Amino acid sequence: MDKTPKDAPDGKDAKSRLIVALDVPDRATALEKVDLLSGRVGCFKLGLEIFSAEGPRLVEEIRDRGEDIFLDLKLHDIPNTVAGAVRSACKLGVKMLTVHASGGAAMLRAAVDAAQEAAAQPLILAVTALTSLSEDDVARLGVGQGVEQWVETLASIAHGAGVRGLVASSKELPALRRRFDDGMELVIPGIRPAGAATQDQSRTATPGAAILAGADFIVVGRPILNADDPGAAADAIVAEVRQAL
Repeated sequence: MDKTPKDAPDGKDAKSRLIVALDVPDRATALEKVDLLSGRVGCFKLGLEIFSAEGPRLVEEIRDRGEDIFLDLKLHDIPNTVAGAVRSACKLGVKMLTVHASGGAAMLRAAVDAAQEAAAQPLILAVTALTSLSEDDVARLGVGQGVEQWVETLASIAHGAGVRGLVASSKELPALRRRFDDGMELVIPGIRPAGAATQDQSRTATPGAAILAGADFIVVGRPILNADDPGAAADAIVAEVRQAL
């Protein structure tokens, strides 16, 4: 008898697809949000702000609560340095870890190889173009391609280096899903429920639209963290994801 939940055609249920970005300034606030949202979301993302403030100890405390961690450090350095950083992150038992695709094939391969040495291997995610970047921003950087073309170029480099996960905006999502089918896990930040302010994000989508376009995971921060009732806000997003599935 098939026991796969009806809302999980690929083995992922609606809740597991929601990653909450803990973009908060300190340990106490982070743990408060984790306790409020425990059991209602799939994973918690720790980025540069909170990791710089609290370090590995916070990762361990959240994991001790039984939660999965997405460590979003966007590593970008020479291959040897990135490999060492990946090994250190693996010791923390994180589920996902980001590196910048623009670091190049050798750096990406070093990250993948280092992760594969670990007993518990995190999914290495290559960050393509930040969701805060507009077409004008990309042009000023001298890339020579539009955002979507640049993202596809970076994604191809990452795939060739053995990376099996990408971070990109919802705007590039359909093209990436067509190109890689099920050969890539696609993590989509810049998610804003209908009616929410876009704030500093230039390329956004609603939760349901991202899932319908092929997202494996969506990342939501301020619309949940700043809500009057964060738990209810998370539940509403999970319900929208489930409906899209």
